[in-house]
Amino acid sequence: MLTERLQFRPEVDGEIFAAVPAAPAAFLLRGPDPASEPYVSKTANLRRRLQRLLSVPEERTKRLNLRDKVREIEYTPTGSDFESGFLLYQVLRAAFPKTYSNRLRLRFAPLVKLHLENEYPRASVTTRLGRLDGKNLYYGPFPTRVAAEKFMNDALDFFKMRRCVEDLHPDPKFPGCVYSEMKMCLAPCFRGCTDDAYRAEVVRVEDFLNTRGESLKRQMAAERDRASEHLAFEEAATLHARLDKLAPVLQQMQEVVHRIDQMHALIVHKSVQPESVALFRVDAGAIAGPLSFPISGAEHMKSQSMEARIQAALPEFAPGELQSAIERMEHLAILKRWCYHGSRAGEIFFADGKGGLPMRRIVRGISRVYKGEAPETTASPIPETPAPPG
Repeated sequence: MLTERLQFRPEVDGEIFAAVPAAPAAFLLRGPDPASEPYVSKTANLRRRLQRLLSVPEERTKRLNLRDKVREIEYTPTGSDFESGFLLYQVLRAAFPKTYSNRLRLRFAPLVKLHLENEYPRASVTTRLGRLDGKNLYYGPFPTRVAAEKFMNDALDFFKMRRCVEDLHPDPKFPGCVYSEMKMCLAPCFRGCTDDAYRAEVVRVEDFLNTRGESLKRQMAAERDRASEHLAFEEAATLHARLDKLAPVLQQMQEVVHRIDQMHALIVHKSVQPESVALFRVDAGAIAGPLSFPISGAEHMKSQSMEARIQAALPEFAPGELQSAIERMEHLAILKRWCYHGSRAGEIFFADGKGGLPMRRIVRGISRVYKGEAPETTASPIPETPAPPG
């Protein structure tokens, strides 16, 4: 997992420090006792960090010093903090299988769960990911549980799917709840609708989430336009107001929020290799990589465009193989931590509904990352809806 190894001897520490790069890396320090716990971490400057840990200790200092306890150094140079963090996760998972999550302080990503296995489906917010091949669907990751709950509640205001959490046993004698009284729920609890009508409403919610709100936006715009054509200007104005209310709800679905089982993306970061960038792929939340992608191709490839070279490289880039739902939740936590970081480096590009990656945007993104330019602005505002005629 870590590619470089050095034996540490205190009497020649200067030679050892000179042999390691003054660059980002993930590293592991081992003692002479194989049963002792290793020291695992990441750093922006490996040489400086090792000098701090392994040099002759200063007098009257409480700084951690491992000079007399370390006999072996393992490390892998990295091109970015994201690569260092992902490699650190892998090393800690192997070295400390029971405590690595606490050491990394991983917080599982909040998700909106659509309970389609329930006889009367509903939505909820969770951090627990179930089987992706089951009926239930998961959408995210959101930055916080509060953000996920706000989006879910604001979005459900446009539908009449139930908000209650109980398993329903429809009874006409049941009094209902405040949502049914306000006509904000079809009220399957007291058979206020047929089962087919409720299923149709659930399908509308699913389409809304799958299309990131576009299905509802198109439907409401079409209804507004039809009302205008029939001179029903009051109804058209009401629909236009609802479209205006929908816009800030859609803005809460940041670019990283996707249906998890259909999430496919390519991440571009700086590479430790010269004249290259590092590519990571994301498949249903599972991260794989890095793949070093040279900016200048070999002589026989120079006639190919950058887009063609990327398309040729991707089939050789195998997706990550995860052993459990917990591991996928951990990868989503790493992705969430990076995506919502205020000053993140690198760029991410998501596939469309048909699985196609935006190749032209990726080419431009590779150029920006390689040159160290600012990333593309992804949080584009929802365009204003034109006012109804009349």
